[in-house]
Amino acid sequence: MSHDDHSPPPRLTRRALLTTAGTAAVAAAIEGCQTSAQNSARNSAAATTDGPAIEGAVPITLRVNGTERHLRVDPRTTLLDCLRETVVLTGTKKGCDHGQCGACTVHVNGRRVNSCLTLAIMHDGEEITTIEGLGSPDALHPMQAAFVEHDGYQCGYCTSGQIMSAVALLKEPCGRDDADVKEFMSGNICRCGAYPNIVAAIQQVRRNA
Repeated sequence: MSHDDHSPPPRLTRRALLTTAGTAAVAAAIEGCQTSAQNSARNSAAATTDGPAIEGAVPITLRVNGTERHLRVDPRTTLLDCLRETVVLTGTKKGCDHGQCGACTVHVNGRRVNSCLTLAIMHDGEEITTIEGLGSPDALHPMQAAFVEHDGYQCGYCTSGQIMSAVALLKEPCGRDDADVKEFMSGNICRCGAYPNIVAAIQQVRRNA
């Protein structure tokens, strides 16, 4: 065995350690940037490329807030997703997506429905009203004004669905008592617990109707 075989390994100096670590860090950063750039390019291309038509898409016409919308949608598209993703009216909220919270409530031919539980193609030619069609910042619907006056919202996520249900309630055979209102509004959940304020707002509008 030669003398060299028993020689200690070369000592790693501080300068060599820093140089090695720095080189590795720079290489990793460059690789990360390249990957990020590639992903961004792919996402951008996906967002801007028209691409082929959706396979099996069907033409439908929805009259949304008084405006006819001629659309092509996948037959499996819910009314909620159609309104939010295709028509781009995002006031209607996606909460549980199982028809349990009421955040997605809209009016179809004047009646309230959970838009997450119905397909868009089922409403071809029908009148759809969303929260955007109920009033405007300069001309609030009386129910919207009452919700503001009575602080009938906190985080606000459920508010559009609450208001749409409350407006529909005005045309429904609901009794006069608060308990009756609570029963008719039981399909709309407020995680913040603003129920007394919501009932007060609804009752004010009913008294003034």
